[in-house]
Amino acid sequence: MPALPEFMMPELISPGSALTVVGRVKGPGETGNEYIFITANPGPVRIGEFVFYHLPPLDLSRTDRTEPPREILGKISACRLVDHLPDRMFADGELEPGAIAALIGFQYDSPELYEITVEVIGFFDSRLGFSNPRRPPEPGTKVFQATDSTLKQILNKKAPDAVGSVHLGSLLLRPPEAVPVALDVKELVSTHMAILAGTGSGKSYTAGVLVEELMLPKNRAAVLIFDPHGEYHTLAELRGHPAFRGEDGYQPQVKILTPNNVNIRVSSLDYYDILSLLPQMSDRQQAILNKAYANVIKKYQDKRWDINDLIQAVNEADRTQDEEGNEKQGSSAPALEWKLDKLARSPYFHAFQHLAPQDLFAPGQVTVLQMSEISQEEQQVICAAILRQANQARMNTHKGNVGAGDENYLPYPVFILLEEAHRFAPAHEPSRCKQVIRTILSEGRKFGLGVGLITQRPGKLDADVMSQCMSQFILRIVNPVDQDSLKYGVEAAGRDLLKELPALSKGQVIVAGACVNTPLLCRVRTRLTNHGGETLDAPQLWQDYFQAQHQEAREVKAALPQGRPRGRKIGGLSIE
Repeated sequence: MPALPEFMMPELISPGSALTVVGRVKGPGETGNEYIFITANPGPVRIGEFVFYHLPPLDLSRTDRTEPPREILGKISACRLVDHLPDRMFADGELEPGAIAALIGFQYDSPELYEITVEVIGFFDSRLGFSNPRRPPEPGTKVFQATDSTLKQILNKKAPDAVGSVHLGSLLLRPPEAVPVALDVKELVSTHMAILAGTGSGKSYTAGVLVEELMLPKNRAAVLIFDPHGEYHTLAELRGHPAFRGEDGYQPQVKILTPNNVNIRVSSLDYYDILSLLPQMSDRQQAILNKAYANVIKKYQDKRWDINDLIQAVNEADRTQDEEGNEKQGSSAPALEWKLDKLARSPYFHAFQHLAPQDLFAPGQVTVLQMSEISQEEQQVICAAILRQANQARMNTHKGNVGAGDENYLPYPVFILLEEAHRFAPAHEPSRCKQVIRTILSEGRKFGLGVGLITQRPGKLDADVMSQCMSQFILRIVNPVDQDSLKYGVEAAGRDLLKELPALSKGQVIVAGACVNTPLLCRVRTRLTNHGGETLDAPQLWQDYFQAQHQEAREVKAALPQGRPRGRKIGGLSIE
């Protein structure tokens, strides 16, 4: 049997080497950043796989030939079958195409040839990262599969156990744990991040892994989670967990705040916060409320005030003069007073009680703010007030305007995770949080305030907000509208990886942006704590309920005396 030509055969460079040739370069691709190679072995050739070729020094006339060739890393972005057996040989399902080919003298084990497109990443420098050489490989140049040891060194900015790292999982296209994926916490929290995924793809699970890593002794972060669905209560298992115990006695703290613990001081709200909490008002009522709010702020300045002070200011602002110059009360004040009195009865907004920044943040502590029982309008105002005060606290502390003992004193960076972010920064709807989030995303890195956004509907998330998240975690997304939104809002992930979104399985994620050296496919590691966002097993719960009711009915039937009238039903079982 004739052997395959050399350029079709995978080969080892030397008996002790791990470098495997997967093909040879055919020529440049459609763009200047691509090249094409030919192979007969599709085994190691998968979309997203890393390969490289050797680039010799530019000046070949130099007498000093000691400079080694550079390894130019690339990522496979497309695969196309260019040569194969005639289609007629595949038409009959009972015949073996290879046997038919052998009858006419074609005896290659792998008759198919594949054209592989590679997107060039460049050569890696530990100080500068990746640099594109802007020199296409010569035709016939050998293309190698990148080794696990090489990828460990160049994909990650941090070692998995290093201070300031997040061990998210391992490279998807390699055996489990062969190539750990470790992210840079500094870039992750200072340049902000977004977790984008469809329903049931594992976005909350991925967020839980990130929070676990942030709470390990190597990081000891100060984290606040806005939890609209109550999915993060299982983080309480961090308390006393041996995996999180430090050699110096460190143990992470977990604070779970239920809606009963949510207290926002009225004087921390601005005019538009109050306006969004009140029922719809006429233009005159809004004008009077605006005037009254301005008078209250001017009167009390930095002092605390409550709804009663605002009601008094409304009554004063609604006074008019009659023809004789006598003051009289207008008709808008009573209606405004009724609406403001309704706000005063809210369980979440108080005159003096308040969740201050020092109550929410501490190094080595994760605070989960559960808001599952709070209306969406109130959630937005609560979130806006907390974000605004946290931003001001970090800014004033950084500038030295506040000192120890002040409730707004935050002498350390903080990280805030927003679940269901499209509720707080919707694309085409007004929101109290949207402008605050935009401000933090654009200025927060200067003062040590990081934000993470989590959403299952990227198409409904404000494009400006999403584009300012410099690290992205993208899980399986099927909705075409959401897929299209990523093409414009997520610049770091290449188009080749975005094509993989519908094919990703649960727990598989595209990681891109500032936290890694190049976009990659990752297999998320197993959580150390339980996941709190599992989907209920409805059929099993129906079965359990029916069986319990059925058992109760049998017990009642057995307890009834003989001859006693029986006519009711329990659990679908008639007691006759």
